[in-house]
Amino acid sequence: MTSSIHIVIIDYPNALQSAVQGFKELFLIANKIIIDSQFDMQFTVSVVQSDSELSRNSQSDIVILPPNLDGHYYRAPKPEVLQFLHDAHNKGAILCSACAGAFILAKTGLLDNRPATTHWQLAEEFNSLYPKISLNVESLLINDGDIITAGGLMSWIDLGLEIVAQFTRPHIMRTLGKYLIVDTGKREQRYYGSFTPKFNHGNQRILQVQHYIQANYNQSLNISLLAGLACMTERTFLRQFTNATSLKPIKYIQKVRVQKACELLESTTQSFEQIALNIGYDDVNSFRKVFMTMIGLSPSAFKARFV
Repeated sequence: MTSSIHIVIIDYPNALQSAVQGFKELFLIANKIIIDSQFDMQFTVSVVQSDSELSRNSQSDIVILPPNLDGHYYRAPKPEVLQFLHDAHNKGAILCSACAGAFILAKTGLLDNRPATTHWQLAEEFNSLYPKISLNVESLLINDGDIITAGGLMSWIDLGLEIVAQFTRPHIMRTLGKYLIVDTGKREQRYYGSFTPKFNHGNQRILQVQHYIQANYNQSLNISLLAGLACMTERTFLRQFTNATSLKPIKYIQKVRVQKACELLESTTQSFEQIALNIGYDDVNSFRKVFMTMIGLSPSAFKARFV
């Protein structure tokens, strides 16, 4: 007898509909490949919206919270949804989220003291609301056994492929990827992220320094110079800059320069050596290490992937 894995997709208000329907269709296509592979299992999928529909799906193997398109529901989900997630988890279901769906999972408390990811642009808000969760937005997907979280808006595809691989066989997942023409290789969210500095913190002296860094990132910058611009002692400057931007000055400068390097790799024919010199690094090898640490790819691999 063919076994069945029951998947519940919660179509909450303002959920990304292309993901809601895309999940459903991805698992239907997977079922066809599973049959061709003579694997004794099938996915069944329910898309639920109302509280009554949730109660009719009390037995589930996987529960998925899709990405959010608009609105604020994911910040304040209904208690009935949170209770459903608790109950499903207690009965052994694997809970999954993509992008902002992680906020709903976090609201249950089930992610406390555990690793998770969400969209990199939501990281600051997520950390502020849920400090007990070990957020890693560099990761596109984190499979922590009974809870799986995926990062970006389109990471629902990666999440779907992960589920297929986990409940069938890796070769079935790869066949599905080939059919969909999507990359099934290991990826990280940091490949796609960009550095957007925090400017609305209200500290005018630090803001002045940030503007200076933005305009002079290719010059020699050090703590003494920046503290002088802010009319502060170095110790006071370090404390206030870190509090305002959530980054130490050296790390902040590195992020600005790496972002500029990414832009130049994508938009010019300059070699990485030229770019490193142009953005303020005399030691190309040193900057290469910084680049690889932050982006997760070598400069040549980054250019090959995105240009």
